[in-house]
Amino acid sequence: MKPPITSGGPLDRPRVALAACPTPLQRLVRTGLPVELWMKRDDRTGSTLSGNKVRKLEFLLADALAQGADLVLTCGGDQSNHCRATAVAARELGLDSLLFLRTEHPANPPAATGNLLLDRVVGAEVRFISRPDYGRRRELMGAAAEALRAAGRRPYVIPEGGSNALGSLGYVACIDELAVQVEHPDRPLTIVYAAGSGGTGAGLVSGVMARELPWRVVGVNVCDNREYFVDAIGDIVDELRSGHGMSFDFDRQTLEIVDGFVGRGYAKTRPEELAALVALGRAEGVVLDPVYTGKAWFGFTETLRIDPQAFGPRVVFLHSGGIYGLLAQADALQPLL
Repeated sequence: MKPPITSGGPLDRPRVALAACPTPLQRLVRTGLPVELWMKRDDRTGSTLSGNKVRKLEFLLADALAQGADLVLTCGGDQSNHCRATAVAARELGLDSLLFLRTEHPANPPAATGNLLLDRVVGAEVRFISRPDYGRRRELMGAAAEALRAAGRRPYVIPEGGSNALGSLGYVACIDELAVQVEHPDRPLTIVYAAGSGGTGAGLVSGVMARELPWRVVGVNVCDNREYFVDAIGDIVDELRSGHGMSFDFDRQTLEIVDGFVGRGYAKTRPEELAALVALGRAEGVVLDPVYTGKAWFGFTETLRIDPQAFGPRVVFLHSGGIYGLLAQADALQPLL
């Protein structure tokens, strides 16, 4: 096992202190699952800054400040954890934010609840866009940034989920953190996480490989499919290797993605997913979110039900946050409570 990569190397870059790290590593003992199970509590990176996006924003917003930005642009769903974290962190740093939020009916946008409520509270400008328009989100944000520059502003564009190589360094750093917290890091271990835009997975994979740890990194995709994430994560890992000085052999076809649990689609829940979320809350006092960690938890537990050996004997489930999104699902949860 190589020494920590936090001592110089790819992590020797400007970052702003946003996340309350190290986040706890909690043993789960009442789930009834056939593994030694731990949870990495990245829902505790902060309060309004809760979740995995904060680790990425430490690097991305440091870069924005270094470039003299006065406003950041980003995108996501109307209950996006990433957009909420970006809006809150930007405001803490004295920056404005412009959010492009995907919704079913832009002319009749959803009520300000959950993450969207917090976006509004911190003064983010919100532009609702349709699902078809979201397919060209990069073009839309690029055009908005050009218009803002012409008006004398200094915009900085952050991609969906903060998922580029720079943002993914946040989860390279998380591997260093886990390597200190886990007992016997030289023994096999599987990290399970929710794959939504690819950046978290890319950072975890790169950190494990750079440190030569005998660990698996397994994503449960909450949207799209395995092929999409092999390409999305693979591209970011390649960028980390070529542009950030990370040296390790990598074959993107070895990426592990547990497909088949997208269900009704991104941010669309099923009763069985919510039932698994509630069951964990009542067993361990851990509250997941319906879009990312709840869907990934359901996929993880269902896979174990079919094959108790699927993830090996020791598992760390990454709780990547999202509790505010749960508040927008009160009606769907009510029958289970």
